[in-house]
Amino acid sequence: MKKFICALLIVSLLAVGAFALVACNDNGDGETVIIGYTIYQPMNYYDTDGKTLIGFDTELAEAVFDKLGYNVVFKLIDWNNKYIDLDAGTVTCLWNGFTANAADDDGIQRSEKIDFSYNYMQNAQAVVIQKEDADVLKTASDFNGKSGIVENGSAGQTYAKETFTGANVKSATDQMKAITEVNANAQDFAVVDYQLANSIVGKGNYSNLMIVDALNSASEYYAIGFKKGSELTAKVNQALVELAADGTIAKIAEKYGLSTSVITDYSEQING
Repeated sequence: MKKFICALLIVSLLAVGAFALVACNDNGDGETVIIGYTIYQPMNYYDTDGKTLIGFDTELAEAVFDKLGYNVVFKLIDWNNKYIDLDAGTVTCLWNGFTANAADDDGIQRSEKIDFSYNYMQNAQAVVIQKEDADVLKTASDFNGKSGIVENGSAGQTYAKETFTGANVKSATDQMKAITEVNANAQDFAVVDYQLANSIVGKGNYSNLMIVDALNSASEYYAIGFKKGSELTAKVNQALVELAADGTIAKIAEKYGLSTSVITDYSEQING
């Protein structure tokens, strides 16, 4: 009997493992899509229970793929390895406040590396400092010799490299880590997405921080990233159009305080 139970357990475990392998390697051709993301409020982050993933991007992704008939799996990734994950098929798309109209540190435009959906939200890069430094950190030259931090592989990294040429800038695994280091006075400043900074800076545990508004970058736009030639790009675009028309996108944006930044009219992008 013990041998039978053991054999049954092994078979069951192998079956579960095989299912997990199939689910994690589905590149969107079947019923599952795997979304690469990082923790980034208000786009993708955990509820107060620490278990439920919420956020604007989380809910919009679920709405889009529910409309398209796909199951959704969210996979936490190292943002610096996003292209590697996408090329390897360990994620189907990159949906995490992904700036589309920007170049990476290598100077190559992101749109040359992957395909993007329609732009669905406006953003900018923001410089976060301690409030007590407001009188001394006003212009880019004021940051000469200061220590800064950015998310590795982010648009903020490129912006910091171009703007704060006299600063010592290091990289972090994610934007929240960057803000946390400034909050702890371990770094003088951080360059992060405005949407993230605006959602937490000056509030709660981050009440001692502020955004240097005069140093915000030019407008940027979020879009969903897919492998070149992916059939999902057009499908997701159509779903975005339909969810904008029925008010779903506006409703999700209102829930997360993003009504003034969300884009629900894609006519120029469609006709362009």
